[in-house]
Amino acid sequence: MTTKTKAKPKPKSKKNTTAKAKPRARPKSKGYKPLESEPFMNKRQKAYFRDKLQAWKEEILRSNKTTLQNLAEETEKHADIADRATSEADRALELRARDRQRKLIAKIDSALERIENGTYGYCEETGEPIGLKRLDARPIAMLSVEAQESHERRERVYRNE
Repeated sequence: MTTKTKAKPKPKSKKNTTAKAKPRARPKSKGYKPLESEPFMNKRQKAYFRDKLQAWKEEILRSNKTTLQNLAEETEKHADIADRATSEADRALELRARDRQRKLIAKIDSALERIENGTYGYCEETGEPIGLKRLDARPIAMLSVEAQESHERRERVYRNE
């Protein structure tokens, strides 16, 4: 005769809040996808990217709020010095990730300003259109692919000297 034992509930895993926040679905522009055949940065495209940027910013802010709540709750004392060190390392990593996201929010705000003043979607160095595919993949892009590659090559040269 076998006895049944109750399965222990699995501990709830903490949500990985250090993951890079990605833009979510666009609420107002549902179903719309910018096309190369349309005039570049028309009203619909501007609305699409504005919605995308705002949704991304809201997601980051929501994630930051959750992180702050978790950090505030995790003021427990550790019996083992190794546990404390691990906890402190996790906390430092989390704070570095939040700092990167704070800088990302500034870039998102800058992109939203560029949408309002009509310069969004155009390379800051050449003035040429950045391209819809690049903007869709990286809505905060300020340089065209060519200008970005040139910038990175110059950076490597100066770094190696």
